[in-house]
This record gives sequence, structure tokens and C-alpha cells, in this order.
Amino acid sequence: MDILNIIAILLTLSAIFSYLNYRFIRLPTTIGIMLIALLLSLLLLVAGKLGFLDISIRIGEVIKSIDFHTTLINGMLSFLLFAGALHINLNELRKQQWVILVLATIGVVSSTFIVGSLSWLILNALDLQISFVYSLLFGALISPTDPIAVMGILKTVGVPKSLEIKISGESLFNDGVAVVVFLVLLGIATGESEATFASVSSLFALEAIGGTVYGLVIGGITFYMLRSVNNYQVEILLTLALVTGGYAFAHVLHVSGPIAMVVAGLMIGNHGRQFAMSSSTREHLDTFWELVDEILNAVLFLLIGMEVLVLVFYIEYFLAVLALIPVVLASRFVSVGAPIYLMKRVRSFSPGVVRLMTWGGLRGGISVALALSLPAGDEREVILAVTYSLVVFSILVQGLTLGSLTRQVQVEALRDLVKKHVV
Repeated sequence: MDILNIIAILLTLSAIFSYLNYRFIRLPTTIGIMLIALLLSLLLLVAGKLGFLDISIRIGEVIKSIDFHTTLINGMLSFLLFAGALHINLNELRKQQWVILVLATIGVVSSTFIVGSLSWLILNALDLQISFVYSLLFGALISPTDPIAVMGILKTVGVPKSLEIKISGESLFNDGVAVVVFLVLLGIATGESEATFASVSSLFALEAIGGTVYGLVIGGITFYMLRSVNNYQVEILLTLALVTGGYAFAHVLHVSGPIAMVVAGLMIGNHGRQFAMSSSTREHLDTFWELVDEILNAVLFLLIGMEVLVLVFYIEYFLAVLALIPVVLASRFVSVGAPIYLMKRVRSFSPGVVRLMTWGGLRGGISVALALSLPAGDEREVILAVTYSLVVFSILVQGLTLGSLTRQVQVEALRDLVKKHVV
């Protein structure tokens, strides 16, 4: 099936599922779309088992024809990260910069090793043979969090702005850092890189620091061009060129495209918005990128729901998922809680911040996409099935209960405040 027909199918299904969710289910849009897609996929699998193989096979072939990894990592991710960074206030981000920096770097690396080490023990105990480096790869790809579904929920229950910035800022940067860590480990696993401190450090520096500098350069060039014109059509095209051309050239330079998009998005969304755009351009630019963000997220969560059609599951995989759910949550708790506990000595935090950031650390499409990029083999099959299951659990269970947890934390904080005044 050609690319235009695939796009037509994905957009049509996204629109229909979005409509059904809005009219009847009333979940956050992305979660609702994924849930409907997942239920439809499971019905198709059941239909196949009952003898209605034709329709199940046909739809499965369409999903198989979509390279999820390439679609997200080399396509959607640049748009999603740029659009997300575009609407983050840099002044608010600066207030949380050290928290975000620690969580997006030390937090990701520590989570990678905690999850990697424990998953190696668990998977091998279940006779799912996996090497230690592949366990670390699993730790790296499951560590980045997805702010998409979380932010919509948190805004509806009115959490402090500082917490919103922490979650969105961490999620934007830890995507890029996690991809860099994953690529470093993948190079070691495939023998393309040496497992020495010097080689790992140089590769990490090239990807991460190079991506930051590159993002500043292309963001600065685009800022200068935006400042020299006053036509919103031209200015929107310039931002599109920044995302598409800038991300593609990042691969040529072997620097981190995700980190570059976040940096460029922050520059255009703040300095560009303030000094290089008219009010009309700002309005059109915001509308355009919000729409792009919503459409791509709808398609992404649809793909996550439909991906179950092309995966293979065994009973051992489900046992592994049950064992790894608390491991991933505990790792998130430690990688968030330890830095915040240490930083509480020099700054204040919102009540329940560790609980909310732990339970609100949803995993998303980037984890599935990275799992799909692993070389073919038994280890890839295990990691892919487990990753997909953890992502579905994260979005459906954590995502749908986050609002209740947030309200509970707010009630507890109010109760503590009343007690202090009474005393």
C-alpha cells in the first residue's frame, strides 16, 4: 500500500476515534484514541482466531507496512518536540532549570542502570535469555517519559505551574538524552563502538553537546530570518523548514536531532515570539503548531493501539511485564525522589511532587519506536513485547488515575495547611 493511502487510513481512523471518544467516552483525547484502537485491534485478533482471518490479516499487513520507528523517530518526533518546546515559557523554565537538568540527565542514566540491572535478573530468571547490554538498552528506552497525556490531565485539576514546568521540561529533554544513551549502548551492543570511557564520553558529547550547539545555531539563523520579514505565511514556512531541514541535517552531522529541536523550539517560542513576530504572526504560528501537535499525537496514539496486531506474545512475556511494572515504577521513584530529596535542602517543592512525578511519568511512543529499532533476534522480540505492554499499562492505568492522585495530594496539602494554622 502506498504512503498516501496509509496516511488517509491513519487520519480517517484518528478522526473517527477522536469523535467517538468525544461523544461517548470523554477521556483525554490521546488516551481515548489509543483505548479505542487497542480494543478494535483485540477484536480483530479474536476475529482471526474465530476464523474471520481475512480482515484481520489485511489490517495487520497495513500496520506492518508502517515503519513505526522511522515514522516517529525520523518523522513525528521533530515536530512534536519543537511544538512542545515552542509553548514553554523560558523564564519559568529557568526557575526549574537545575531540577529539570538533573532529572533529564542523572535521572535518565540512573533509571537506565536500575531498570537494566533488575530486568536482566528477572528476564533470565523467567528463562527469557537476554544479555546485560540488551537489558541496559531496555532500561534506556523505557526511561524517557511522555508529557502529552499527562499535561492535559494536570491542567484540568489545577496543579501548580512549577509542577507543570517540571514535568513538561523534563519530558522534553529526557527524550533527547534517552535517545543519546540508547544510541551509545546500541553501538556497544552491535560492536560499532568500544565500551571504553573515552569512546562513550566522546560519542555522548558529540550527540548531546553537539545537538545543543546545533540547535542554538539553526534557531539563531531562523530567528534572524523571522525578524527580517513580517508575513505570517513566510514565517510559518521558515519554522517548518527549521524542523524538517534542521532535523534531517542533524543526522548528517551525527548530533542529536531531538535535543536540537527542543533548543530551537525554546529559542523561537521565546526570543522569536517576543522580538521577531507581530501579534498576528504569533496567533497564526501558535494555532498552526498546536494543530500539528494535536494531529500528530492523535495518529501516534492510534498507531500505539494498533501495534498489538503485529506483536507476538507468550505467557512468559506477561509474567515478565507483571514483574517489571513495579521495577519501572520503583526506578522512577528513586531517580526522581533522590535528587529532589537532596535539593529540598536549598529550595522548596510543591506538596506530593515525588508521587505525582513518579505516577505521572508515563511512557509513550518513543519507547516503542526505540524497541523497534533493535536488530532482529530473540532479544528484540522479548524487549519489544515487554516495552509495548508497559507503555499500554502506563498510558491507561497511570494516565487514567493521575487525576484522582492529584486531587488526593491537593486535599492532603490543604489538610496539612489547616492543621498548621490551627496549631
